[in-house]
Amino acid sequence: MNKTSEIRQKKTALITGAASGIGYQLTQIFARHSYNLVLVDKNEQKLNEIIDEFPQKFGIFVKIFAKDLSIPTSPKEIFTELQQASIKVDVLVNNAGFGTYGAFTETDLNTELKMLQVNIVSLTHLTKLFLKDMVEQNYGKILNVASAAAFQPGPLMAVYFATKAYVLSFSEAIANELEGTGVSVTVLCPGPTASEFQQTAAMENSKIASVKRMMDTATVAKIAYRSLMKNKTVVVPGMTNKILSESVRFTPRNLVTKVVRSMHELKKNR
Repeated sequence: MNKTSEIRQKKTALITGAASGIGYQLTQIFARHSYNLVLVDKNEQKLNEIIDEFPQKFGIFVKIFAKDLSIPTSPKEIFTELQQASIKVDVLVNNAGFGTYGAFTETDLNTELKMLQVNIVSLTHLTKLFLKDMVEQNYGKILNVASAAAFQPGPLMAVYFATKAYVLSFSEAIANELEGTGVSVTVLCPGPTASEFQQTAAMENSKIASVKRMMDTATVAKIAYRSLMKNKTVVVPGMTNKILSESVRFTPRNLVTKVVRSMHELKKNR
């Protein structure tokens, strides 16, 4: 069997938000496990660096889409082009997402509408498009990246927390629907993670962003990949995060909301 035939026989993973953070770490993990890659991100320069390095380094095929998932037509454009190229997606990783920080009366509406499009609508759209083929072939895996934020309301990040609650609920529901089909759905709910997220959300001066023992993206990605391969449904990396996510179930909602608000307030200058 020649090298081209071997590459075509490998499974293919589509990863959104692939240029940085958890998405980039997952890109490396899937490549090391000999998956062909379809990578989606706004950062075309970083995608080009990956496509220059990964095929030769890992012996895989890499296709890139420099797409902005806040544009409603992007998911269908990606799906259509892959269909036309006869590229079948075996694993879908909906990792792209971002947050914004501040009181809801003061935050920018256009930014929040884009966030809703990326965090909820595009994730749902891509899942809808690729899931039917997975069910028909009796095999497929979907990894949706939510957050520990999904388990409680989030004052000062109200819309972001709500988007992640959607991702968690949606993922658990379709995971149940897909039992017995050969397709699994895993939802990743990491706590604060050392990445570009805090800077993108303009929350570097908040108390939560100053947590010293944040998990690193490589560790979170490893846990996510192992859990995905084991068909786990809900994954909360880190024992502290697990305890906190469970504790909110037994704590009055108004108290949980007040605690989250306190954690997200700006640090006081001394």
